[in-house]
Amino acid sequence: MTTTIHPSAIVDEGAQIGDGSRVWHFVHVCGGARIGQGVSLGQNVFVGNQVVIGDRCKVQNNVSVYDGVTLEEGVFCGPSMVFTNVYNPRSLIERKSEYRATLVKKGATLGANCTVVCGTTIGEYAFVGAGAVVNKDVPAYALMVGVPARQIGWMSEFGEQLDLPTQGQGEAVCQHTGARYTLQGTLVVKRNAS
Repeated sequence: MTTTIHPSAIVDEGAQIGDGSRVWHFVHVCGGARIGQGVSLGQNVFVGNQVVIGDRCKVQNNVSVYDGVTLEEGVFCGPSMVFTNVYNPRSLIERKSEYRATLVKKGATLGANCTVVCGTTIGEYAFVGAGAVVNKDVPAYALMVGVPARQIGWMSEFGEQLDLPTQGQGEAVCQHTGARYTLQGTLVVKRNAS
């Protein structure tokens, strides 16, 4: 495999980009960034120095991944979604020492135009709907919508809504994979297909 970098992209010296990754038009990757294998960085993406992007992530057009953001394997960042890294920014006050880390765990989806406020963790395979504003931690498999984001359900790893209440007890089966998901209070646990 080879890495494809469009001639209009700027990749600063020192940046690490894994095999099979694609860097499209007008992208800027800073020198301290670490990007895994099979990653797609869409048009006009910015990747900061203190950023880690795991294997097989897709960062769609017009997304800035600022210092302090970590994307684990298989994260999807929809077009024009927003990360922040300072909680209370002021142009006249220097706050680079106050960056708050954001962690997006394996397989999560961040919908188009959503905003992730810094200092949050988004759980594995969580699904943040388009335009939502996430200002607190999100459980694994949770489906979040609105401003501020609130949980309205659960999603399978395949990306389909599960027939489960938001809390309590229950079990659902993914119709596409046969995987079983068990709701235990306010958490969902995946069981392999039987």
